[in-house]
Amino acid sequence: MYVKDGVLYKALYCGLCKSIGASCGQRARLGLSYDMTFLSALLHNIMNTDVKIENRRCALNPVVKRPMAADDDITRAVACLNTAFTYYKLCDDVEDEKKGRFKRSLFKKGMKRASALHPEIGRIIRRNMQALAALEKKKCSSLDMAADPFGSMIAELSDYCLGEYATEATRGLCYGIGKWVYLIDALDDYDKDVKKGNYNPFYEAFGEKTRAEMLAKNGEEADFVFKSVFATNAENLKNIRFYFNHDLTDNIILRGLPAATQRVKCGCKDKIRPEKARLR
Repeated sequence: MYVKDGVLYKALYCGLCKSIGASCGQRARLGLSYDMTFLSALLHNIMNTDVKIENRRCALNPVVKRPMAADDDITRAVACLNTAFTYYKLCDDVEDEKKGRFKRSLFKKGMKRASALHPEIGRIIRRNMQALAALEKKKCSSLDMAADPFGSMIAELSDYCLGEYATEATRGLCYGIGKWVYLIDALDDYDKDVKKGNYNPFYEAFGEKTRAEMLAKNGEEADFVFKSVFATNAENLKNIRFYFNHDLTDNIILRGLPAATQRVKCGCKDKIRPEKARLR
């Protein structure tokens, strides 16, 4: 990442943190996600909304001011989306793993505030998560089918946030990103899911006891699924109109996602944990 892009990304991250506190309450800031920071950068660029950076103090470092993105309508929408994702992830934990009730209670008021500001966000997430749960209950063995509800959810959320700026290309790109998020998390959690008897699309498709064995025997087929997503993302990216420099988002989409995939495949400890982890 270029230095200029790193500065922008950090400013968006801090600005989103502030916006979550203002829109959904201070406890909701505990769910702050780097993934939502990327979404904020993407939406601002596509919607021709310049990011205004101000020097402000942070509660964690009150002495020195740091660059922060100023609050605006896009950031507030992403703040509500971040809170909704966190809340529904914790609901899923309570239902499937019988844990996380206390953590969920910390986000209950934040979810109410997010729903009051953007009720459609909650409806989109609930509908697609129900479709995903139905496929998982049926032990779906198709990687494409299993990832479809999560991809569709991210695509629908992008349509909602972008409004008149939404196009087939933006929808396709966000669908692909959502699909990747679901699949990379499933690949990352392969061994844990097999051990606990949880649903995992890669295990249902290939049936190997460990991720290493699965990749050794079926690595080419798994690679094909990811490479197909990357190729489609690149094609959609070409057809999206960006109003500002898009080095930051290009870097994440074209280079960051493949690099993260390789880290997960080799089991590296510094692998990126995608947003899907918040919803399992």
